[in-house]
Amino acid sequence: MSTTTIRLPVELKSRIDKLANAAGKSSHAFMIDALSQTAESIEREQAFDAEVNRRWVKFERTREYISLEDMRDYAKSLAAGKRPLRPKVQILEAAQPTSKTAKRG
Repeated sequence: MSTTTIRLPVELKSRIDKLANAAGKSSHAFMIDALSQTAESIEREQAFDAEVNRRWVKFERTREYISLEDMRDYAKSLAAGKRPLRPKVQILEAAQPTSKTAKRG
């Protein structure tokens, strides 16, 4: 295990001591837990962002989607213990330029 020294404001150290004592932990254990939880939270957020980006790239390539209404009905059926058919995948057509967005030459 490596050693790291941190300087804490007196007020924060006092708060940590009180909270650690109330939790039946040492201040050291309390800080290790807090750092571990923060690291795990950030890692989950990064994994979520990576998955969002992966799915967005796939969507841009395939233009496939499932409507919110179909997905909601599907999720409700699953939650009710039913075995619904998977929602129908649809293809989003490319947006057609409107008079406001069309380039003028």
